[in-house]
Amino acid sequence: MSWLLYRAGFWVRETGQALDRLGCRLQGSNAFNEEFSRHRTIMNLGMQRPGLAQDVFVAPSAAVIGDVSLGTKASVWYGCVLKGDEGNISIGDNSNLQDGTVVCSATSSNNRLSADTIIGNNVTIGHNATLRACSIADASLIGMDATLLEGVQVESGALVAAGAVVQPNTTVAAGQVWGGNPARFIRDLKPNEKSFMQKSAEAYCALGVDHFKATKDGPAGVAGL
Repeated sequence: MSWLLYRAGFWVRETGQALDRLGCRLQGSNAFNEEFSRHRTIMNLGMQRPGLAQDVFVAPSAAVIGDVSLGTKASVWYGCVLKGDEGNISIGDNSNLQDGTVVCSATSSNNRLSADTIIGNNVTIGHNATLRACSIADASLIGMDATLLEGVQVESGALVAAGAVVQPNTTVAAGQVWGGNPARFIRDLKPNEKSFMQKSAEAYCALGVDHFKATKDGPAGVAGL
């Protein structure tokens, strides 16, 4: 029954848009032409609906689709795609996914671990990273253009360098730096790097609040959308 109501609601909304277009044609040159974009920042997928905690920033050009949950003060930046169609995507509190990042899950994982994508608290994901059916523990940093494949586990406080490709079923141990293609252990984190990673998460958390305020009248916002 709930599926039928969902589909009925969908067609009612589509009918409203069609009537608006017809009205504009009838008004001819006197019509008020309002710019309309069919892009949906927050989108259901069947009965799967994204869940957003308080003070979440989702950029207007991002796409959060299906079985996705975002923790308090998480931020999803411009051009990101979070596609929870095959499994769950969970983003922890104060974590940020920077511009162009793609996150997806999988139907199953070849090491029998969860095929969901789980990102902990205070995690920084650099621009244009790709994450698929992997887990990233608290206070970690994933560099720009890095790729994490199915079954990858990044332990707490680890760093994956920019451009690295972490092969399936790899474990990046806590406090380590990994890089390269294929990614391998490089060295342990230095104290100043650990401090930088914490400050990076805090800075993006604060920046997300500013962007949330600037776009709060648009499609981005808090739970309940």
